Amino acid sequence: MFNLPSIRPILIKDVEANDLSLSERVIYWTIILTPVWWLLGIQSLFYPLVMVSLLAIHFNWDRLVREGIPIAIWAWLVMSIVMLWTAVLGINALGFSILPVAAAVVTFFKSYFLIFACLALPFWSQVRTPVITRAVAWMASGYLVAISVQVTLLALKIGGSGFIPPLARLIPADKGSLRVDLAFPSSFFGLPVPRTVLYTPDPPILGLCAVLCFLICLHESDLRLRYLALLGCIGALVVSASRSALLVLPFALLIGLLFRSGLFRQLSLWLASATFLICSMLSLTIGELFDKPSEALNKTRDNAVSSSIERELVVRKTLEAWQESPLIGWGIIRDKINLYEDNYITLASFSTYSAVLYLHGIVGFIVLIGAMALTLWHVYRAASRGRVECEGAFAGLVALYIACNATPLSWMAVYLWFFFVWLGTVIYDTRTPPAKL
Repeated sequence: MFNLPSIRPILIKDVEANDLSLSERVIYWTIILTPVWWLLGIQSLFYPLVMVSLLAIHFNWDRLVREGIPIAIWAWLVMSIVMLWTAVLGINALGFSILPVAAAVVTFFKSYFLIFACLALPFWSQVRTPVITRAVAWMASGYLVAISVQVTLLALKIGGSGFIPPLARLIPADKGSLRVDLAFPSSFFGLPVPRTVLYTPDPPILGLCAVLCFLICLHESDLRLRYLALLGCIGALVVSASRSALLVLPFALLIGLLFRSGLFRQLSLWLASATFLICSMLSLTIGELFDKPSEALNKTRDNAVSSSIERELVVRKTLEAWQESPLIGWGIIRDKINLYEDNYITLASFSTYSAVLYLHGIVGFIVLIGAMALTLWHVYRAASRGRVECEGAFAGLVALYIACNATPLSWMAVYLWFFFVWLGTVIYDTRTPPAKL
């Protein structure tokens, strides 16, 4: 029944094809065949189904009691429960209706609970870091093929604005996030580039995927595949034209270099000193200093200024609505705001932090920040002891947390699931001492 194809040609040394677990085979091919799920329009439901099913199959109470799971992973389960609890309260306040209930259940499985499942699975089933790294490397290499196809279609003026896959039409959800969108002309730093979202519904999510793939693929053992994957990541970053991704990639790489040089523990001191030095030299306040990079990023695209203004407006209105129910939030999205003419957008559409306050209140916000901080601290401790993969995991988490200021994590999680699986394997490996070189 589970006789999946052999993957001997693409496995690294010390990992034999017949030694792969069921979870490794399923996850490997799920990552590799990402374009297929995208073209079918089933990504948002398929990934949670795969991970929750694997977790249910391999759940073992005795092993849980005997070995335990880090508190950082449990924190994400608590966040998913808080999300579901506040959603139930929100639905109950408006009166029971089947559609909001179904939407809340689907959101539960495709957001914070999916993060928990991805992080927890390696503690019950064999899922090794090199196998996931190899799968992500092949997926990132495939970005080059997808970009080439979309650029060709754009040049030939074939395909138009894209289409909704047949299976996606059967899913009772917003069809906008299920569309297969194709590349369209844009500009980045004044240069004409084709902009596209590839396998995601939003360019910033593609940009973040490219950044996280880049950090993962740095650990790929096959040099030729590594360079091909990194090239694919750069290509995806360019066609996403994402300002946030453009900002976090060099910052994440800098963090990795600081770990290698042993300077990371002094990072906060150096950053504070440099910040105040620059401010004094340029006669700027701290706020004015950080406004300058923002102004520069706003000039990278044709519509960047209007996009930033719209995001700021939505975040401000979201926070204003949160103040009417500060403790537990509203549970579900209740309102929209009018941007211009007939263009409306729902509250909590931008920024994880304002969205969590609006939906889950101060309670949810504290739990989310706790989960983020505990996960970051867990990998930091391992990275400071010489865990190379944990250095990349720490940098990836920092990049993710920065990007969360632009896009809700509950929406991005299903498209970043491969990163959380990889992160789960890295956290699991911290249970043993690092190998001595």
